[in-house]
Amino acid sequence: MSNFREAFDSHDWEQVKESIYAKTAADIESALSSQKRTLEDFKALISPAAATYLEQMAQLSQQITRKRFGHTIQMYVPLYLSNECQNICTYCGFSYDNKMRRKTLTEEEILKEVEAIKKLGYDHVLLVTGEANNTVHIDYFKRALEVIRPHFSHISMEVQPLDQDEYEELIPYGLNTVLVYQETYHKDDYRKHHLKGKKSNFYYRLDTPDRLGKAGIHKIGLGVLIGLEDWRTDSFFTALHLNYLEKTYWQTRYSLSFPRLRPFCGGLAPKVEMTDRELVQLICAYRICNEEVELSLSTRESEKFRNNVIRLGVTSMSAGSKTNPGGYVVEPASLEQFEISDERSPEEIAAMLKSQGYEAVWKDWDRAF
Repeated sequence: MSNFREAFDSHDWEQVKESIYAKTAADIESALSSQKRTLEDFKALISPAAATYLEQMAQLSQQITRKRFGHTIQMYVPLYLSNECQNICTYCGFSYDNKMRRKTLTEEEILKEVEAIKKLGYDHVLLVTGEANNTVHIDYFKRALEVIRPHFSHISMEVQPLDQDEYEELIPYGLNTVLVYQETYHKDDYRKHHLKGKKSNFYYRLDTPDRLGKAGIHKIGLGVLIGLEDWRTDSFFTALHLNYLEKTYWQTRYSLSFPRLRPFCGGLAPKVEMTDRELVQLICAYRICNEEVELSLSTRESEKFRNNVIRLGVTSMSAGSKTNPGGYVVEPASLEQFEISDERSPEEIAAMLKSQGYEAVWKDWDRAF
């Protein structure tokens, strides 16, 4: 198999959805008792029938997470470099058709933001931009990484998908991790939400993790935007994608995120609502079926929810996040990509983790290793 596209095209969305919703109590019990779980087991654990097994799933997920990750939570923070974007996407505050003041940080402004973030205690930063190839392009990323690299031990990026050779060019500049969310694996709905720009090319985006794997990126982050389509079916395709990547690029680390659609300027109401219990179910299902993958929960989620799911499988969290370029010190009033929910400071999150017997880890890994 040369890339994930072949595996993806061999699965029909409606048939997968029907299979998930047809799972029974016997399927869930089989999945929970299995020593080696499959994608069919994952379907069972995210099915409506699994709702009554949530307590068992939570206990098992907690045991697996503690065995592999101990009592630690990795802390990271986003640094928005630009809100310029050439795409029209129905769910994003940075969408090209959203009339707003655009801002791209200069090298001097980036350094000011870095200084503010370092004062918060962070050593792991996630760089975020809109998708504007004329402004935030490969040369801009190189200059930004040169400014940022001396100050952090781990640098992640969530920007427009690039070609394989471009990722290879950025690795020597300090790029460790790339997050690329498919948003939804439903091809027809994907087209409905991506009306203009390079992001409207479904398969170019779908092929991005393959390009990352071939480029030798240290870690790849996957996920969908929960609320655009049926979350159970979208999550199965995410698991299918992860399963393929782990087998194909086995030296690479992987992470998953669970962003639920949040309000923004110009807003899009979710097509499908996911309850807190359902998100817990999904987190536990991923952990039970994959002991190694890192699971991340951002400030999109509420304070109460994040407090309660620490023990259930999550391994990384953000805190004190700003989702606008210059949001920490340069231009705090600029328009956010979306509204955050948990507004506690990093110190408050660290104290909460300590109260639950967990340690906040600010450094991801050491370049010396």
